[in-house]
Amino acid sequence: MSTTTENGVGGSRNMSGEKTYKKTTSSALKGAIQLGIGYTVGNLTSKPDRDVLMQDFYVVESVFLPSEGSNLTPAHHYPDFRFKTYAPLAFRYFRELFGIKPDDYLYSICNEPLIELSNPGASGSLFYLTSDDEFIIKTVQHKEAEFLQKLLPGYYMNLNQNPRTLLPKFYGLYCIQSGGVNIRLVVMNNVLPRSVKMHYKYDLKGSTYKRRASRKEREKACPVYKDLDFQDMHEGLYFDADTYNALMKTLQRDCRVLESFKIMDYSLLLAVHVLDQSPKEGGEPGQAGGDGKRPVAQRVLYSTAMESIQGDGKAAEAHTTDDTMGGIPAKSHKEEKLLIFLGIIDILQSYRFIKKLEHSWKALVYDGDSVSVHRPGFYANRFLKFMSTSVFRKTQTIRFSPSKRARTSIPALKSFSQEILSSQKEENEEESRDRLGGARSLASLDGQVFGSYLRPDLVPDTPSFYEGSSMGTISSIFVNLETQSEDRDDMASSSTFTLEDSAICLTSEQSTMDVEVDMDQDDGSVLDVYL
Repeated sequence: MSTTTENGVGGSRNMSGEKTYKKTTSSALKGAIQLGIGYTVGNLTSKPDRDVLMQDFYVVESVFLPSEGSNLTPAHHYPDFRFKTYAPLAFRYFRELFGIKPDDYLYSICNEPLIELSNPGASGSLFYLTSDDEFIIKTVQHKEAEFLQKLLPGYYMNLNQNPRTLLPKFYGLYCIQSGGVNIRLVVMNNVLPRSVKMHYKYDLKGSTYKRRASRKEREKACPVYKDLDFQDMHEGLYFDADTYNALMKTLQRDCRVLESFKIMDYSLLLAVHVLDQSPKEGGEPGQAGGDGKRPVAQRVLYSTAMESIQGDGKAAEAHTTDDTMGGIPAKSHKEEKLLIFLGIIDILQSYRFIKKLEHSWKALVYDGDSVSVHRPGFYANRFLKFMSTSVFRKTQTIRFSPSKRARTSIPALKSFSQEILSSQKEENEEESRDRLGGARSLASLDGQVFGSYLRPDLVPDTPSFYEGSSMGTISSIFVNLETQSEDRDDMASSSTFTLEDSAICLTSEQSTMDVEVDMDQDDGSVLDVYL
């Protein structure tokens, strides 16, 4: 006996325990996907390349693949099914725009068995991943597939203008008809590489109403948390200024595109890899690279998170390596080094009548601005505000800027230096006045200091320590002055002295001070002796 999900369209299991979707086993669905895509892409190579026309967006090709095979299709051991391809030429152009060659596309999807992933959401969709980590194949509902068909012309225009985007990149839209049911599939880019251990995963909408992971979700090995959980667990993810500006610019442009298409209720799938824990922990069980072999480098252009934002080309080249797998370098509030992987998902939700009715009902019971279902314009603004303030933050660069105390101290230093200079000037003027007004006869020093020079017949008394120092200083000055008189003829008048007892009026103490001051001056300075 099988059990179904709430919407009754998928996620059930049969008696053998194998997962089924619309009464189709997962193994049969994976086989039909590979057979159908292999046939249609191979058949498309025979058609010549040309420009995409408006009618190409509405073309649907169909082929029947019986289990016994036919002239055009191979035999297989699955139930008979019909495979439909929507807008094959338009999607071929999309794949070429991202550098996906037909052979690479077929090799990724059809060469190895598809890997089934667990579904974190409540949509009941099945997710398959190619073995080379390139593409995600997701089952979608009829309304979502129909909306994508209507979206294709505008999507085509947006990709032409800018292939760097965080929006889902659609590479194919298909439908499998078997046993009276239609299973619609979309092929998209893979946002999260399996070879990198994701320590945290978040589904963020920018709303608060019921935006917390359930208890059942938290019990999983790698749960997907929501908005309120992020605010409890993180204080923001910090990027350098260039990366932050590039990321927010890309998000703003993508949200405006979604708003123009009247799309709402989309999410930002955010995964965080902590580099500090990477040496201790490997990839998740069953991930590529778990056996020590590194997965093949991604061939799809603009498929990594670093390439999807409007970052500097050099920065993108520096970070898009085998070690980072295209993750965006960031830091936590604890200064932990991180790699961020992200992309906008679930964009096939139009603000139709049923969504308007859902918002009106929830607005009556809860705060209308906090619920996830809202008008596209309001939803985009709330989404961007939450991302730019609560999730992503800019690292504050440390720049040298003089503090207020330092800035105010500069005028104080200037005024202080001016005071010192003025005080020195006043002291020099005062010393000059003292020399002129306080001059007195040196007759008392005649017999002591200059006695041996003028009166050789007298034996001088032994001078005291202070007088001896004064005498030695004055004698050295006379020698220096005589040397200056020989070298500088233009100052001979200033260097010639006639010493008489009654003519020299200079005290021993004052002469010592004047000599010390004059010794510190330039060579052009002369000793002032007043006759």
